[in-house]
Amino acid sequence: MFQFKRNSTRIIYILCGFLLSACSDNNKIQVKNTINIIKTDQVSASLSTLYHNGSILTMAGKSPNVVEALVEKSGKIVFVGSLKQAKKIAGNTAESFDLKGSTLMPGLIEPHLHPSLAAVMLQNEIIAPYDWKLPSGIKQGVSGETEYRDRITRSIKDNAKSGEMYFIWGFHQLWHGDISRELLNQIAGDQPVGIIHRSFHEIYLNDAAINLLGIKEEDFSDNPQVEWQKGHFYEGGWLALVPIMAPVLLEPTKYRKGLATMSAILKQNGITTIAEPGFPSSDFDTELTLLKSEMASNPPYDVYLIPSGTQLYGMKGGNQQAMNFMETLAKGSKYNTNNIHFLPKQVKLFADGAIYSQLMKMKDGYADGHGGEWMTPLKLFSEQINIYWNNGYKIHVHANGDLGQQMVIDNVEKLQARNPRTDHRFTLHHMGYFTDDMTKQMSILGMEASVNPYYLWALADKYAEHGLGKERAENLVAMKLLVNNHIPFSFHSDFSMAPAEPLTLAWAAVNRSTSQGKRVSQNQRIDVYNAMRAITIDAARSLNLETRIGSLEAGKVANFTLLASNPLTIDPMLLKDISIKGIVYKGKLSLNDD
Repeated sequence: MFQFKRNSTRIIYILCGFLLSACSDNNKIQVKNTINIIKTDQVSASLSTLYHNGSILTMAGKSPNVVEALVEKSGKIVFVGSLKQAKKIAGNTAESFDLKGSTLMPGLIEPHLHPSLAAVMLQNEIIAPYDWKLPSGIKQGVSGETEYRDRITRSIKDNAKSGEMYFIWGFHQLWHGDISRELLNQIAGDQPVGIIHRSFHEIYLNDAAINLLGIKEEDFSDNPQVEWQKGHFYEGGWLALVPIMAPVLLEPTKYRKGLATMSAILKQNGITTIAEPGFPSSDFDTELTLLKSEMASNPPYDVYLIPSGTQLYGMKGGNQQAMNFMETLAKGSKYNTNNIHFLPKQVKLFADGAIYSQLMKMKDGYADGHGGEWMTPLKLFSEQINIYWNNGYKIHVHANGDLGQQMVIDNVEKLQARNPRTDHRFTLHHMGYFTDDMTKQMSILGMEASVNPYYLWALADKYAEHGLGKERAENLVAMKLLVNNHIPFSFHSDFSMAPAEPLTLAWAAVNRSTSQGKRVSQNQRIDVYNAMRAITIDAARSLNLETRIGSLEAGKVANFTLLASNPLTIDPMLLKDISIKGIVYKGKLSLNDD
């Protein structure tokens, strides 16, 4: 494990040193001169920490840089470079952090994760197609209609309580067969049950749940995305139902338990920063109050929030009213704390449906003839994108299918023609399936991407047989197209659409292996360094935070992740299995259990 030693004097110098470069087989070894300067009046007399004797990956350039040493003081990086200079800068009374051959890199960043979904998922039952690793152990996956029904039947019998909603997350029809209100009535009887789809965009309710929630068919008579007889609420129907379920979903004791589990997962996976594009999910004040409660315990990460233009449109009574409210969020301490921050002039919107539901809009449709769904009516989406573009916002849009993304790209093209903007950083999120022509158009328009490469691993095998067909399924999230067209991109889990494991996301993009172990579309693999950028410096960029976090450079926040192995030098197939020893958050060490 890591080791501290204390020296005896302190000196402060102008910072300079030699950066040594190490790399995988995708990059040549380099030696560069680098100067990092911090004014001496910015460096306090508090104790420094000197990190050395390992691979220190800065992630600061377009090619890998490995330095000998790093000095942290008062939660900030004050020097990166040679060990000789670092010792002078740190002084003899500095703590000496001996990496013992391990790897130090910037704290991993999760730029699209939903604490509200995590809190709901993690406080309830998980029965999904694949295993889920939790701090308490592994929730075993299940496949097959009979097996799934047996599992939910046992779970309801063993855990449900009379008169309380019981939620089970993880259902997917391609793995688990059909489900309905009638079937749940047979299984659960008078126990109120909600089966939440793997996508978190759908739910099935039985009679007892419908009665407990006090909803009636006429409440949803004008909503085309509700199948009342099946107890099925999806996309717009789900969005309409969530605020009604909010008192149940946000029950404080259970919700806080879910958030605490999420915090443990983040630390376990080396994450020091998360962002939620699309806050709130259901209830602004309650979600923020409960999030503040969890963050008051000072877990070792920061939360950045991006308002949901879609939810606030409904809550505030219009787009202008929603934007007016957003303008107040990043100011002062009413909404922000030392570790919760609303990002100014950023907004999240929604285009087409979820990839896990096969409700994303596809140009060539689906093999069974269905057409997908729009999450936002197109007229409303056009109004939203116009108001935020014209007011200088960085716009994030949920878009999964090639038709859904193309609709958004075409809107951006019109906006640029009417009201040109530079460095707008308009970002498409998820991007399940797209083509080379689309990425070329994105590049010309200055658009960016935040993608979920886990889709390929989780969905390619099933979707090749159902819905998409082999060619489209095996080319989900075609990362090399983004690299070739010089489009900045980050990786995200959209937890729980993928595990909150940045190294797993990088592994998926580097290897393009499916859940059945098939290596597909190998021409769309990307190199390890670009994959690591997507969970560090480029993830910071997707939030407009690259001057604060994401790389090891003087003046940035001292957020680090400690790895047992150098991701650039191991077999790429082992990338997801690198042991994460711990994190440093604003200069404070927090080790994981061995």
